[in-house]
Amino acid sequence: MQKVAVIGASGYAGAELVGLLCQHSHVQLCHLVVSENSSSEGKLFSELHGRFQSICDLPLEAFSSAWFDKNSTELDVVFFATPHEFSAEWAQAFVDAGVKVFDLSGGFRLKNAHDYPKYYGFEHANIDALAAAKYGLAEWQQDDIASTNLVAVPGCYPTASLLCLKPLTSNNLVVENSLVVVNGISGVSGAGRNASLSTNFNEVSLKAYNVLQHRHQPEISQEAAIEVIFNPHLAPYKRGLLATVTLQLKAGVTHAQVQQAFEQAYSDKPLVRLVASWPEIGNVAYTPFADLHWKFDEEKQVVVVSCAIDNLLKGAASQAVQCFNISLGLASEFSLINT
Repeated sequence: MQKVAVIGASGYAGAELVGLLCQHSHVQLCHLVVSENSSSEGKLFSELHGRFQSICDLPLEAFSSAWFDKNSTELDVVFFATPHEFSAEWAQAFVDAGVKVFDLSGGFRLKNAHDYPKYYGFEHANIDALAAAKYGLAEWQQDDIASTNLVAVPGCYPTASLLCLKPLTSNNLVVENSLVVVNGISGVSGAGRNASLSTNFNEVSLKAYNVLQHRHQPEISQEAAIEVIFNPHLAPYKRGLLATVTLQLKAGVTHAQVQQAFEQAYSDKPLVRLVASWPEIGNVAYTPFADLHWKFDEEKQVVVVSCAIDNLLKGAASQAVQCFNISLGLASEFSLINT
């Protein structure tokens, strides 16, 4: 039984994570933690998120150096669903205390420390931890996840995008230096729980944002090993995310090769479903699944791949649980689906 804390339990992704951990037979959920000055301190988790009443009624504790000193040595695992700067500052301290860290923030996703001021707005405080951290795309990096004490859980847009890209890039099917375009659409819960007029449901219309400068662009490029143009969009619905990727494949690549690439990648990955028609967010919302479909034009050597996920689950909380499972030697889907 793993003694677990969740830091950032009051947010949308943190709450989903708590719900998943409550039903996990290898987890003893010991502490739910919020920021030091949070107005949620002292409240029961179920007061903040009413659907978890009688499921998780733990109190929300405030993080501090004193909290760390008192509790860290008794923990096996900590999940961060925190601001990026917090995980960048504190992850190594937990690792040094013998605690395995699963970080749902962007604090360790980019390997180049020089990218953090540009894309995240802060200088990375812990270069050694950044070098040691492993990216945790669950379907692709099981060995890395199993061998590290600090897992950078991928972002929601990169998860869907990389599930589309990696079967093709890893098999060297894409034209070198060609234009790779990723279009993503997310619901408003992707912006987090804090109130903002720009993400208020009543104010949101379908629009592109942060084009050519979004923090997930270098993450996708890094992990796909190919430069991409990422065009994110915000849409007026609660949850779910759709990524559609357009790629130019090498001359002579056939439909059969593309099909083989996707089937080899995901035939033994139960949380990625190769579906017969274009994915719909309604089919994955509130689930840990990624639905993926592709179409190849052999005459033009162009393939279009689309993937739908729940941004709070497969794009955050349930993928973090997949990484946790892999670290324990369990099947990545353990406790997430009925098998």
